[in-house]
Amino acid sequence: MNETEDLNQKVTEPRLWRDNGWTARVIKNDDDDGWAVAMIPDGQVEPALVGPWTMGRDKKNPKPLDPSAFNTLVKTASEFVRRHEQQLHASLHQQIEIAHQTGRLTVSLDIEPDEENPSATLRAVDASGEVLAQVRVAPSFKLDRASASAWAEAGFARPAAR
Repeated sequence: MNETEDLNQKVTEPRLWRDNGWTARVIKNDDDDGWAVAMIPDGQVEPALVGPWTMGRDKKNPKPLDPSAFNTLVKTASEFVRRHEQQLHASLHQQIEIAHQTGRLTVSLDIEPDEENPSATLRAVDASGEVLAQVRVAPSFKLDRASASAWAEAGFARPAAR
């Protein structure tokens, strides 16, 4: 059986569940005598979320996974991943509105996080959606109301590196 078939196979063991695109694995918590549960999305090696897990009645072994617990873990891990993706998107695609002599402008900064050659584009768009200016800037460019206004006041010339 290959790895793809393994991921498609539902598993419901006391310490390992796989279903709905996720694997829950109950693991020994290295920091203390307790247990933790790692939530791993299908196709990933690293867990998206690791959290504490409840001890069983004997106070030595972990409580076994069950359908209700697994479904709750999937929901929690999915929300965690979604929030992380939203935060990443927000940090890479920033936008601010400013008042300018020509009217309201939307200034945006779009960062391409390439490991070898990261880049960023600064863009000004008027209220009708027309692109007034677009320049490449350093990915470290700080977009705020002051920097956007200064760029517009300078006639949209490439901002100096800070």
